[in-house]
Amino acid sequence: MTDSPNITWVSWAMVATLGLTWGATFLVTEVALEGITPFWLAAYRIVFATAVMVPIWQWRGQALFAAPPSSATKVAVLAIGGFSTAIPFMLLAWGQQYVTGGFAGVSMASVALIVLPLAHFLVPGERLTWRRSLGFGIGFVGVCVLIGGQAFESSGATLETAGRIACVSAACCYGISSVMMRRLPTIDPIGLSTILLLIAAAITVPLALINEGLPPLPNTKTLLVIGFLGLVPTAAANLLRVMVIRSAGPVFMSLTNYQVPVWSVLMGALILSEPLPASLLLAMVLILIGVGLSQ
Repeated sequence: MTDSPNITWVSWAMVATLGLTWGATFLVTEVALEGITPFWLAAYRIVFATAVMVPIWQWRGQALFAAPPSSATKVAVLAIGGFSTAIPFMLLAWGQQYVTGGFAGVSMASVALIVLPLAHFLVPGERLTWRRSLGFGIGFVGVCVLIGGQAFESSGATLETAGRIACVSAACCYGISSVMMRRLPTIDPIGLSTILLLIAAAITVPLALINEGLPPLPNTKTLLVIGFLGLVPTAAANLLRVMVIRSAGPVFMSLTNYQVPVWSVLMGALILSEPLPASLLLAMVLILIGVGLSQ
């Protein structure tokens, strides 16, 4: 297992970059779903990201582990590959068809609240303190203020309840995989992110075939969107996520999920000319106070 969390300005920069990247992903995913089915969207972006990362890892020529891994470690890596990418990608892509954007945003923010108790019991150096709990609680309130009543609005879809369960389940997958990733022994981050994508590809492609049949041929617009999703929020962001969790810990990494709804709202205003909620400033203050207290 790695040493105690080491939080530096580089850690903060990576978390800020991930917040911006994933905040824009919800918007891009909605565009992609206009031209492709959800399971194949998840599979395509993972396969594309894998194709990018494999040659990079091979070019570096480093071993995955510093020492031969145990059987338990190998099983853990397989599980992380499913929980960190394959399962949540499919759940979110499917669930976003039936829920409001507000609910999806709140469900992603709940990752921090899921990680906190898990890390307390399973990760050395990530003890649950009153200040940390208060900080994460205030941050979550900030997210709820930002999204407002949209989090509780109904989309009217027949499968809305199932869609909400899918989004919350995806959040649980992210929380569990973050804690498991932190508990791995010394490992090459580029190698780990590549292996996790390979595992995710091996899971999503067969499931997409079973559930949605042969892959559709996307139009040019959809292909460009898939390429962006595979390169930026999947390949690059997956590597950053591994680096943050392995160095600064899963609790620090979960701060990203408070930023995602903020960037999502701002992107909607800048790109789609959606109105900015009057509560944005208050929400951002609460989130910043929460982050300050928790760290």
